[in-house]
Amino acid sequence: MTRILVLNGPNLGSLGRREPELYGRRDLAAIEAALRSRAAELGVEVRCEQRNGEGELIDLLEEEGGRADAVVINPGALSHTSVALLDALRAFPGRVVEVHLTNTFAREAYRRVMLTAEAADQVIMGFGAEGYGIALDAAARAGRGDN
Repeated sequence: MTRILVLNGPNLGSLGRREPELYGRRDLAAIEAALRSRAAELGVEVRCEQRNGEGELIDLLEEEGGRADAVVINPGALSHTSVALLDALRAFPGRVVEVHLTNTFAREAYRRVMLTAEAADQVIMGFGAEGYGIALDAAARAGRGDN
């Protein structure tokens, strides 16, 4: 069975409360529930994790590197700053799909630099919470070898 790791970075545990005009009103638990439901439809297994620490995200990537076929990651602000997370994503042996709730290119100039996207096979942005489902579909196709 295809196994997909879903990682959420700093501050994403505050979804639904944090700047809902930008990030929407759905909390992370609702997004994860929708992903689990979609995963069941696709016949894939998901593991959802959220961490505020860069090192904790890297540890999860290393831990799942031999088990997960793909990773869907919303690195949050680490996307714009973390060479260490970029390196860990490059070392991940499976498909990497990066997702962002907002279109980062339509926001502040510092958000237009996306270091971690260099390691991504696909980048999904600007679809709000629905972007996670798109990302999961892309990761599942890759896990089945459908590209």
